[in-house]
Amino acid sequence: MAPTPRRPLMPHPFVRARKRVNKPMDLRAAGSGIVALLLIALGLLSLPGMLESEIRIAATEPAKPPFPVTVDPINETISEDPAVDALFGETSQALEAGASLATSGITWLANMVTRIPGYSQIAGSDIVFIDIKSGYREEEVARAFGLALGWTSAEQTAFLKQVHTTSPELSEGQFVPGTYMVSSAASASYVQELLADRYERDIASRYSPEAERVLPLADALTIASLLQRETRDPSEMRLISGIIWNRLWMGMNLQIDATLQYAKASNGGTKSWWPVPRPADKYIKSPYNTYQNEGLPPAPISNPSTEAILAALNPKKTDCIFYFHDSRGKMFCSPDYEGHVRMLKKSYGQGK
Repeated sequence: MAPTPRRPLMPHPFVRARKRVNKPMDLRAAGSGIVALLLIALGLLSLPGMLESEIRIAATEPAKPPFPVTVDPINETISEDPAVDALFGETSQALEAGASLATSGITWLANMVTRIPGYSQIAGSDIVFIDIKSGYREEEVARAFGLALGWTSAEQTAFLKQVHTTSPELSEGQFVPGTYMVSSAASASYVQELLADRYERDIASRYSPEAERVLPLADALTIASLLQRETRDPSEMRLISGIIWNRLWMGMNLQIDATLQYAKASNGGTKSWWPVPRPADKYIKSPYNTYQNEGLPPAPISNPSTEAILAALNPKKTDCIFYFHDSRGKMFCSPDYEGHVRMLKKSYGQGK
């Protein structure tokens, strides 16, 4: 038998390299590219100034009208109002404190520009921008300012102690979300004044004596803080608010998972301020555990947006008592536990 011929290592011949031809540079294309880069650079350099201008304009806007209130805790009723529906048609940025350009990406980019060597000398400014996100705990607020201003962990802790014990005092739930602008050399006392001013202007001054008589602001902030951690959708906030009020009126424990997260992180031993809740967490000993304790937790668990405060005061009428979100974030609610379990099984294949 004739030997089998060896298969060549390369199944195809090498392609002969073509001779490189040096073409003359297209000056028009090169010039256009340089102009584009210059425009991008100028745009980036102007970002801090634009953001600063937007924040200053927002701070001088006329005072917003008082918060409407359509819930009546005493008579256990909700009166829906079309004018309230219109409020929720506004954009998140229009409702929250801060500038229209104050998105996390823009703020981050603006801060990167301000850190360019020599920028402060050219611009004559040493400002930095801090984003306080809706739903932050007070520790996250202190950390956001601390990272921007170079505070140590100990200094962040001292800042929180200071705002709790010296005037103007602030507590959990009163650190208004939005974008803040400060000098890079700002002191803790200045930051405290800035936060207190934003809270007074955007929240406290809008909470009328009539609203206080219907529902104390402290309770409104507590309910809003729960809503903020349960969903980011303003329409869902109002529906969940209706469910929370239904549970309160029927004497049912609120059973809000976000309170378990708050309690668990507050007890220490977690790497996150918002750890994933586990079944065993329902037995955590804490006044914030709404699976074990009746009524509202003793104080807010986060700092809510204006939408969440509006939702707490203006819930949707609903007969739902139970609700959950599926893996895609879609919300389902039911007026009875049997229906709740059926929907859980349909969405997750199990439930009890």
